[in-house]
Amino acid sequence: MHSRQQEIATALNVCAPFTGPESVQAEIDRRVSFIQTCLRESGLKTLVLGISGGVDSTTAGLLAQRAVAGMREAGEGDDYRFIAVRLPYQVQHDEHEAQLAVDSIKPDECHTVNIGTAVLGLAAATQALDPLSPAQRDFVLGNTKARMRMVAQYTIANARQGLVIGTDHAAEAVMGFFTKFGDGACDLTPLAGLVKGQVRQIAAALGAPDQLVHKVPTADLEELSPGKPDEAAHGVSYRNIDDFLQGKPVPDEAARIIIDTYDKTAHKRQLPKEP
Repeated sequence: MHSRQQEIATALNVCAPFTGPESVQAEIDRRVSFIQTCLRESGLKTLVLGISGGVDSTTAGLLAQRAVAGMREAGEGDDYRFIAVRLPYQVQHDEHEAQLAVDSIKPDECHTVNIGTAVLGLAAATQALDPLSPAQRDFVLGNTKARMRMVAQYTIANARQGLVIGTDHAAEAVMGFFTKFGDGACDLTPLAGLVKGQVRQIAAALGAPDQLVHKVPTADLEELSPGKPDEAAHGVSYRNIDDFLQGKPVPDEAARIIIDTYDKTAHKRQLPKEP
């Protein structure tokens, strides 16, 4: 084991490997209960989540829908709702998979907000973008897209007095693979502590389509690199990331990349600094 594996796993509260279907179901039940507790403690009745068509948002959506349906069935109130939100930037190349995710979740409501006009309008009004190279501009606007998506989700949540769900999990958290105050902003993270393989296991157990369970993960924020796989951005595979977090042997180079990236992205996992 590399010297910092345990330290990092503890900091991210990494979930122990599942031992079989029973432990997967137990984790599903625990996380559904967590979502329900968040609603009860907030006094709110609505959950809002952006659905991209990837396994993370599909899994979080399935958990959320199960949570509110369970509360209705238990007689806690007929007004508990889950709103899935489609947030394409102009035309999404994998729109069919996003729709497949929505169809499999069967949310109480589905809203669509196309963020294209808002992102392009902000870009046109931002002089700081002018001197950037095409690649630099594309990267910056990729983060703007993530932040605009969260603005849309919070607008809906404010209008409906709800909570916004995030999809961050341990395998993304360790790599800082989220946009600060974008997809990293939310009220609850029901996938926290899970590694990528565990997210897939839960998705499969919840009945997500195989096409989505095994879909190549991509943030798909950069127009110059559409559909760029997460692993290409990481420089290391999710298999290595999962193994590292769960205390298993990984190649030295993979461990170095993970540890260096974890340290460089520490600011993303911290609250704003105070004097």
